[in-house]
Amino acid sequence: MTQDKTGADTTVTAGGDQFTIAVEGEQVGVADYVDHDGQRIFHHTEVEDAFEGRGLASIMVGEALAATRDAGLRIVPACPMVAKYIEKHPEFDDVTDPATADTERYVQRVLSS
Repeated sequence: MTQDKTGADTTVTAGGDQFTIAVEGEQVGVADYVDHDGQRIFHHTEVEDAFEGRGLASIMVGEALAATRDAGLRIVPACPMVAKYIEKHPEFDDVTDPATADTERYVQRVLSS
């Protein structure tokens, strides 16, 4: 368990096609992804407005990227939050592929089906 900037306990959970973060048991954020051809494409990250500024997105994304690396998948940061996190954390550079137009088309196809 990790604490946010206010000292509240947080829990990151993987399930379905997303990672979620909860603060003291209440789910307040999500990082959505799709897996494709050995890659995990992160396409949307969100934390509820009332919980912004507490470092929750960074905690969630950091744990999601570590779990992705541990699963042997490549990271594709189609989401700006994930891309920004990777810029600040070069330890993920060796398992990161760039988001491309093909990546975006694949995500849209999956989400619209």
